[in-house]
Amino acid sequence: MRKQIAAANWKMNLSPEEGKSLLAEIVDANFKLEKKQEVIIAVPFLYLSMASGMVENINGVHIAAQDCSAYDNGAYTGQVSAEMLSQSGISYVIVGHSERRQYNHETNKELAGKLNQALANHLTVIFCCGEPLSVREEGSQEMYVKIQLDESLCMLSPGQHDNLIIAYEPIWAIGTGKTASTQQAQEMHAFIRHTLNEKFGEDAGNEIPILYGGSVKPANAAEIFGQPDVDGGLVGGASLEAKDFLEIIRSLKA
Repeated sequence: MRKQIAAANWKMNLSPEEGKSLLAEIVDANFKLEKKQEVIIAVPFLYLSMASGMVENINGVHIAAQDCSAYDNGAYTGQVSAEMLSQSGISYVIVGHSERRQYNHETNKELAGKLNQALANHLTVIFCCGEPLSVREEGSQEMYVKIQLDESLCMLSPGQHDNLIIAYEPIWAIGTGKTASTQQAQEMHAFIRHTLNEKFGEDAGNEIPILYGGSVKPANAAEIFGQPDVDGGLVGGASLEAKDFLEIIRSLKA
């Protein structure tokens, strides 16, 4: 069975003390992870050191950065390189989140650069893809996501897919009042799986976890995670409450 992953994305939320308290509450819950299960918590850059220290002795729990630069180094004020993350003990990073695509106008080509930098520095990448409402309404979601994957994963070499996780974000169902059905989630995950199999071969493609990032909550996590091509979730708002995120962790397939 593929890895089953509950990934939290705190985004730009929580004060240092609030973040420390939330992480302590999660850690102190002493939840048990099965062999193929993992928990990944993506925190703001300022909290990476604190968070890493709090989970360093807990098997299956990892801290992730929410982004990295497409460049090695240089005059890129405000950016953080993949090498900096790796040398600071961070082993996971999110690349291509829908909010960065929207607000920072990140292109597929730029994200290919970030992906390559991260993998070259031995980071495991949670690569996000997904379509907006206009694309879903015209029924072009599969082609839209395929282009995202083709243009950003085009330069991967054999073996690099071992450090790749895909997160599918139905942008049209996040904060819009519209809801993606479990069937719609499975259909897109199955399509992404097919695309990965074509690109990397079935043996490799079938081992890449695909997470669902469409407003996962305790009430819907078990049903969504129960789908054959859904391997967990990338969780936003619900990850800011320890009780909710712990319930989502417990909803992973064993």
